[in-house]
Amino acid sequence: MVNRNRNIDLKFRVTEEEKTFIEMKMKEAGITNREAYLRKMAIDGAIIVSNYDETKKLTLELNKIGTNINQIARVANTDNRISKADIKNIEEMMQKVWRLQRYGLSKKRSIKQ
Repeated sequence: MVNRNRNIDLKFRVTEEEKTFIEMKMKEAGITNREAYLRKMAIDGAIIVSNYDETKKLTLELNKIGTNINQIARVANTDNRISKADIKNIEEMMQKVWRLQRYGLSKKRSIKQ
């Protein structure tokens, strides 16, 4: 204990129900160290947990859309069935989709309290 940075011991009591709730919140946050969890909650008041599973699926689908658009553009450029203005319009729409996706990534957080 002599060389520890954290040498002050804080204690508090909880009911069995509260303890179960804390353990559930720790599990949701993916934290197994109770002391670290409680310290983080006491200092910050919240632990931010990011779950990007849905966003990863969205990104994969967007990549597929982009590939399809590139294939359409390739055909359009060889057969001249689609105007260059149409291709430009598709590219602009795709840029908007990517901007929305990036915005969603930056905002995709769930706060666990």
